[in-house]
Amino acid sequence: MKIMIIEDDQSIAFQMETRFAQWSFQTVKPESFHDVMATFMKEEPHIVIVDIQLPAFDGFYWCREIRAVSTVPVLFLSSRDHPMDMVMAMQMGADDYIQKPFHMDVLVAKVQALLRRVYAYGDDQTEAVQWNGAIIDLKKGAIRHAGAEVDLTKNELFILTVLVDSRDSIVSREDLMKKLWDDARFVNDNTLTVNMTRLRQKLGGIGLEGSIVTKKGQGYMAVTLS
Repeated sequence: MKIMIIEDDQSIAFQMETRFAQWSFQTVKPESFHDVMATFMKEEPHIVIVDIQLPAFDGFYWCREIRAVSTVPVLFLSSRDHPMDMVMAMQMGADDYIQKPFHMDVLVAKVQALLRRVYAYGDDQTEAVQWNGAIIDLKKGAIRHAGAEVDLTKNELFILTVLVDSRDSIVSREDLMKKLWDDARFVNDNTLTVNMTRLRQKLGGIGLEGSIVTKKGQGYMAVTLS
């Protein structure tokens, strides 16, 4: 699991990185506080921890920007004790709020709780996958992106998860059909083409146009959008 830490206090950021590493979490930080979204889109974190008071733009701004493209969990940090800060954080789409100073174990517990709720973290079977700012809900058979959700058929969901599992790598039509066959789904070349066309149309309808590309004579690839 990858955690993005948006915190300009280097001491606190280092403490969080060290503590999360002890729990085998990967952490990333923005390359620039003037363009947090560049790092967010590049790294595709599973959860974001953001301070309210930041250089250039505050945490409310960045939460709003993140919510425009993703439903990833967002946890706010704040050294301010005004109730309106918490109200604004929740209105912006935050999932939780913790006031400074805080105990690192409390922060870790809150992060783990959010991950369990959203991704079934710690369960034997993953129920959600994040890709290009979207959440693929494996249990529900749907994909959410930019505030929109679309249902997928079983074949569409299976094809999408196979491609996303191998994101930015080509998966041949033969491999796709074999995996579908092994999963007890009858498919032929034409059936795969129809499913792929419908899947692309649905992805395009929620702002993920061009997220699956055809490599002529080779197969398909789920790409990371810039």
